Amino acid sequence: MARLAQTAGLSDVQREILSTVRDFVDKEIIPVATELEHKDEYPTRIVEGLKELGLFGLMIPEEYGGLGESLLTYALCVEEIARGWMSVSGIINTHFIVAYMLKQHGTQEQKDTFLPRMALGEVRGAFSMSEPALGSDVSAITSKGVKDGDEYVLNGQKMWLTNGGTSSLVAVLCRSDEGHPEGTAPHKSMTTFLVEKEPGFGEVRPGLTIPGKIDKMGYKGVDTTELVMDDLRVPANRVLGGVTGRGFYQMMDGVEVGRVNVAARGCGVAQRAFELGVSYAQQRHTFGKPIAQHQAIQFKLAEMATKVEAAHAMMVNAARKKDSGERNDLEAGMAKYLASEYCKEVVEDAFRIHGGYGFSKEYEIERLYREAPMLLIGEGTAEIQKMIIGRRLLEEYRFQG
Repeated sequence: MARLAQTAGLSDVQREILSTVRDFVDKEIIPVATELEHKDEYPTRIVEGLKELGLFGLMIPEEYGGLGESLLTYALCVEEIARGWMSVSGIINTHFIVAYMLKQHGTQEQKDTFLPRMALGEVRGAFSMSEPALGSDVSAITSKGVKDGDEYVLNGQKMWLTNGGTSSLVAVLCRSDEGHPEGTAPHKSMTTFLVEKEPGFGEVRPGLTIPGKIDKMGYKGVDTTELVMDDLRVPANRVLGGVTGRGFYQMMDGVEVGRVNVAARGCGVAQRAFELGVSYAQQRHTFGKPIAQHQAIQFKLAEMATKVEAAHAMMVNAARKKDSGERNDLEAGMAKYLASEYCKEVVEDAFRIHGGYGFSKEYEIERLYREAPMLLIGEGTAEIQKMIIGRRLLEEYRFQG
C-alpha cells in the first residue's frame, strides 16, 4: 500500500530498516500467521528471524550492542510487524519495555549485566503489574517484597504476563513498605524487582511458578501467563535503580512508551484489514459488477482509509514527542485511544465487506476480528486513556478567572 500511512521526514537509515522489516513481514510472517494462530503455536522461527535482524536491540544504545534507534523507528517497525501478525509485535513489545526501563532507570551494573544480552535476544524480557483482582487500579497491588538481609522475599500472584513463559527476565512491581512510613501514598511505596528465571512453565526457580498459558479469544501464539511468588528470594541489587519506592514511576514510564507501541499495533492491524477489504471488494462480484463499484462499499473504504491515516498520524506524533524528551502522556493516551478504537472499526468494516466469508477461519479477516479487541484493553482501557487525556487537558487549559 504505497499511499496510506506514510511518514515524512525519515532518514535513509530509518527507511532502510522499515523496508527490511516489511519484506520480512511479507515473506516470513503473513504466509504462516493464520496457521500458527489457529494452532496457538509460538512462532519460534519468526522470533529467530527478528533476532537476526537485530530488532530485539532496536532501541538499546550502541554501547550495549543495540542499534540505538528512536522510539519512532521502533513504533514504525511494530506497525509493520502487527500488520503481519499482532502476536509477534507483543513478543517484541514486552521485551522492549523492560529494556527501556533498564536503560532509563537501571543502575550501571544492571545495564551492563542485562542490556548486551537483551540486544542479542539471548535474554528476553517480560513485565508484570496486574493482579487477578487489580484491573486498572495499580495502587491496589497486594504483592509484597520484604527486606531480609541482602535479599528481598517476594510473595503474591501476578496476572497477564506477555512472554511469561518464554522470558528469562521479568520486571515485577510489588509493594515494599521498608523505608516508607505508615500512611505513605501507595504509589510511593512500590518497587520494581528484576527477577531472573529459566524459560518454561511450572516452578522455573525456587519460589517462582509460571502455571501455564492462559487460553484466549485472540492474541494467540504468544504466551500469556500468571506468575506466582511464594517466598521468592531476590538479591537487593536486583531492585531496579537500586532504590525502593520508585517502582510506580518506573513502570508508568515504561507503560507510556508501551501505549505508543499499542497505538502502532492498532495502526498495523487496521492497515492489514484495509488491504484485505479493498482487495476482496475488487474480486467479489454482485449484481454484475465488483462490489467495490457499489457506492455503499466505496463509502466504507473511504472511511476505513481515513481512519488508518488519522491513527498513523497520531501515533507518529506521540512517538516524536517522546523522542524529543518532552512529556508525552497526553499524546500517547490520545494515540492509543484513537488507534485502538479505529482499528476495531476498520476491522469490522473489512469483516462486513467479506460477508459470510469473513466468518470462515479460512479467511485472514476472521483472525483480525478476534485480535482487535485486545487493543481496546491492553496498556489501559479506553476509559483510563480518557481520564489521562482529560486530566492533562485541564492542566494545559487551566481556567485563569
